[in-house]
Amino acid sequence: MSVEQVQNIGGGEEGEKAGGEGVVAAAALRSYPVAPGYRLNVRSGPGTNYSVVRVLAEGSRVTINCQRTGEWVSGPYGTSNIWDSIGSGQYVSDTYVLTGSDGYVAPRC
Repeated sequence: MSVEQVQNIGGGEEGEKAGGEGVVAAAALRSYPVAPGYRLNVRSGPGTNYSVVRVLAEGSRVTINCQRTGEWVSGPYGTSNIWDSIGSGQYVSDTYVLTGSDGYVAPRC
């Protein structure tokens, strides 16, 4: 799921049935903020040697589908080799995502 999809889910219209709120709450539980002040490169694989497929704007949130090991990277939230899959062929270093954990928060890819 891409960032745009997460934002669209959270931007529901008035008059939605109460049953839709559970879907929004479940999606919000898996959505994590990107470190403030960063425009984050989304890469085609788990390392800086992979091509940039897009760039997330400052203030973005991501949904982590799964996580895998890759290149070691240092970022605002430490140093790690965990990479977050946020969509098909879309990876960001976990060191730029505030997950509240130094370890895995999603299934391994």
